[in-house]
Amino acid sequence: MTRFAWGAASDTGRVRQANEDSYLVVDGLFAVADGMGGHQAGEVASRLALETLHAEFTAAGTDVLVRAVENANDALVSRSTADPELAGMGTTLVAMALVDASGRDAIGVVNVGDSRLYLLSDGELAQITEDHSLVATMERQGRLTAAEAAVHPQRNILTRALGIDGTVLVDSWEILPIIGDRYLICSDGLFNEVDENRISATLRRLADPNEACRELIRLANEGGGRDNITCVVVDVIDDSGRDPNADPANRVRSSHTGGDLTVTDVPTTEPKPPKAPGAIRRSFTWRVGAFIAAFVFVILVGLAFIWWTGTKTWYVGVDGDNVAIFNGKPGGVLWIQPSLAEDSDLLLANVPAAALIDLENGVQQPSLKSARSYIDKLIEQNAKTATTTSTVTSSTTSSSTTTTIAQ
Repeated sequence: MTRFAWGAASDTGRVRQANEDSYLVVDGLFAVADGMGGHQAGEVASRLALETLHAEFTAAGTDVLVRAVENANDALVSRSTADPELAGMGTTLVAMALVDASGRDAIGVVNVGDSRLYLLSDGELAQITEDHSLVATMERQGRLTAAEAAVHPQRNILTRALGIDGTVLVDSWEILPIIGDRYLICSDGLFNEVDENRISATLRRLADPNEACRELIRLANEGGGRDNITCVVVDVIDDSGRDPNADPANRVRSSHTGGDLTVTDVPTTEPKPPKAPGAIRRSFTWRVGAFIAAFVFVILVGLAFIWWTGTKTWYVGVDGDNVAIFNGKPGGVLWIQPSLAEDSDLLLANVPAAALIDLENGVQQPSLKSARSYIDKLIEQNAKTATTTSTVTSSTTSSSTTTTIAQ
């Protein structure tokens, strides 16, 4: 049974008057939400989203986690519609939870917006989630460099958030839990002020999750503290309490594609005894054989990982004028190119504008079923938009309302 140790902290920062961030930490479910809407609306949005997520996550499944986020979106839309003072409120949400994946433990990850989840594994920090923001989209398209994106004046404009529309698209992943891995969930108040090298160094240096959270917040405030700052650090721990770093075989890197890469130590060379007179020196010893076997094993595992990544993954993309499902990774992996799995009846002309850019880049999905579900949601969203347009056209009177939402 996978077990976690965790710490959490949140701070208003040096500029904002109120903290619109919220976080959730219960055994097996961790989340951060960054509210927006001004006044108290952002605080209400982030808190309501996490309360709904907690209440709706009733079974250990990634699909259940996704539905819980969708229900949180419904709750925000209903609340803002019923209360004019909360009109226009919204929130980001990123969460991780212990789930069951075909009979084994996995970590389900969901994300909407630009709050992030990082994984520190083998001392290397990797961003798991993708930001749903205008600047992040431009960076993925190659229109901006990372340095340009970091200082772009429109970096706070979101392309996706909870509470803004009746239908929301939720990104999801599944990751194998590995003893010794450390996860960081945070709002943009952290990574906009502290670069990833310093975040990584802090997570490696401070073993206690609560201490790591407090230090990250201190660094963000030192960097300017221009936004609310929230951090949740979650460690995958061993039931027996032994040091996971003592056993190199436990250091396994996992991603949502399902590939594994095991890193083992190369045996150290022991001092050789003095060679007896007339003895013949052997150039091939059992240690050399073990090293060669280990090297070949790592190469084979690497090839298996590439094959799995290139053939056992899915994404939704563009096939001519239609939306389609592809088997593989967007752009391919080395020599393995993606192949068309199945076409859909959804035309690009009928895709909501907010999702069109994502489709052109390829929207990765954990399974074929999830890919089909993603297309069904796009069709449903288009149908709602068409119905609304038809109703407005047939009306004998017209009105215009302009609402400005600021994060």
